[in-house]
Amino acid sequence: MEKLVINGGKRLKGTISVSGAKNVALKTLVAACLTDEEVIIENVPLISDFMVMVSIIRSLGGAVKINDHTAYIQVKKLKLKKISLEESAKIRTSAMLVAPMLGRLGEAIIPNPGGCRIGARPIDRTIEGLKAMGAETSYNSDDGYFYIRSNGLEKKRTISYRFSKSTHTGTETLIMAAVLLPKKTVLENAAEEPEIDELIAILNKMGAKIERVKKRTIVINGVEKLRGARFKIGSDRNEIVTFAAAAIVTRGDVFIRNANNIDLKSFLEKLKKARAGYEIKKNGIRFYYRDPLKSTDIQTGIYPGFMTDWQGPWSILMTQADGVSTVHETVYENRFGYVKELKKMGADVSLFNPKIENPSKTYNFNLRDDSKEYYHALKVYGPTKLHNAVVEISDLRAGATLVLAALLAPLKSTIFGVEHLDRGYEKFEERLNSLGASIKRVKH
Repeated sequence: MEKLVINGGKRLKGTISVSGAKNVALKTLVAACLTDEEVIIENVPLISDFMVMVSIIRSLGGAVKINDHTAYIQVKKLKLKKISLEESAKIRTSAMLVAPMLGRLGEAIIPNPGGCRIGARPIDRTIEGLKAMGAETSYNSDDGYFYIRSNGLEKKRTISYRFSKSTHTGTETLIMAAVLLPKKTVLENAAEEPEIDELIAILNKMGAKIERVKKRTIVINGVEKLRGARFKIGSDRNEIVTFAAAAIVTRGDVFIRNANNIDLKSFLEKLKKARAGYEIKKNGIRFYYRDPLKSTDIQTGIYPGFMTDWQGPWSILMTQADGVSTVHETVYENRFGYVKELKKMGADVSLFNPKIENPSKTYNFNLRDDSKEYYHALKVYGPTKLHNAVVEISDLRAGATLVLAALLAPLKSTIFGVEHLDRGYEKFEERLNSLGASIKRVKH
């Protein structure tokens, strides 16, 4: 096990690049399993989640080579129709392999997926979509596996399915399940995140016929076979926001290369309201501190709203803003695991549940998964001086949040649970150190 030891209170300054988008890289690994030809992915992040997916694909019979940040994948034949419970518990994306398994083997056996525990995060919307497409599905509560067959997938000439609520992963899974069907599939109320459009572009380069005909409507005309392709994935929006927040909260000045090529509109709009400094340039964006920061009210939401992954770093920013800020989480029912740790560092924050007239319309999670113990909003009182502490990471984005808090607080902080951070950030502490941070990774 490892921990991070951070000597905070140092201003971050300099220039930095960000990794390829995790949420694209993992899905393109699944897309590569749809063809028996070689798929080459450039600019992949060398993070633990990516390596777990590589390991799973190899266990299914695929060949994967990684040279620097380029991955070469060829799955000539899928040898297994089942994902092990142990492998799936490590990463949610493994459940998406249901698509190539159904397309190439006609059958898939997948367990309930794992990954970060930030709520129930069921895959019911994906399963409901597969049923609507004609797949035979059943769930065995004794072993925790879904048993899915493609028997009925070819019976309908045209498939039309409307998601009950927006689902990023569900949209991508059904797209990939439909590309090899000899028919037309129409997905309505489909998620519209830019990472999905990037996956669509990749699949089309492989020979698929997919078009987003409206903001939330995607049409897939099935093809007999996909071919190999080579492509480069774009920058990670979550990394950009994390480094931007680190620059501002430490009263620093950081230029992030290629940040201007990614959709950050909702984040930049909030930065403007908070009076934080940013400057869009030809080949990137400069982020810097301006005094004083102003309090803000944000509500996370599906695209094009403020991303749920950004609310933790934003909460750290607001500890340094004048006034009372609120952060209302509507995507996941339980995503304030970092708050208890922030309080150890002196943050003046309190959880609460706002009064909502129509929860089913406001919240994107399933209300049946909610609990009386869960809070969906946070008040942040600022400006507050944070102090050093020993804290524990509960999930990936909470990890980045606590690192930002430790960078802000003077003296030495110790952070346990670094394995969560490694799931989504490549050499995180090394890159922060290149900007002037003082972070050591220590075995314990």
